[in-house]
Amino acid sequence: MWRVTRKLISGFTTALLFTLLVVTLFAVISSQAADGEPNVFGYELKTVLSGSMEPEIQTGSMIAVQPTEETTQFEKGDVITFTNPDDNLVTHRVHEVENDGQQYITKGDNNNSTDAEPVLAENVLGEHTGLTVPFLGYAFVFATSEQGAVLLLILPGVLLLAYSAFTVWRALRQIESSKKNEEPATEESVSPPRQE
Repeated sequence: MWRVTRKLISGFTTALLFTLLVVTLFAVISSQAADGEPNVFGYELKTVLSGSMEPEIQTGSMIAVQPTEETTQFEKGDVITFTNPDDNLVTHRVHEVENDGQQYITKGDNNNSTDAEPVLAENVLGEHTGLTVPFLGYAFVFATSEQGAVLLLILPGVLLLAYSAFTVWRALRQIESSKKNEEPATEESVSPPRQE
């Protein structure tokens, strides 16, 4: 029973370390290729670092945004991601539609008033799909920082190598001990009986 449990734990540990390494590699490479934000199956993953859309979107969440070229289609109540005049990305709800969708009055759900400036349709990147993963944004921001990338790429790799070395060492010890157990006992020489 203990042997089966040990094998399961060993397999799980190896899979976990390998998965962590692959996920971190994917996050770092895709964020570098997409200038900071990864793309998955055509959806852009964005990190929310303010509480303006709480409680629906918590601070530190990662959200999926569906990019669109048809930026005049949004209606009141849609949650859109856009670039504000300071060139920052913002995800807020459409409060009013003006000039047949040429501009939008937006508001964060947690804010007391609408945003100071209307959003031009040309500055809208896409619509929030509703997919929100709480706290994953904090992990992603850390993973894509220089220190985080180094730590998360090197640490799982070192742990995986160390665990592999330990597994090989343990297997070699088991082989050696089984060989010792299989060696026949040396026979003592017996002198033939004397005849008189």
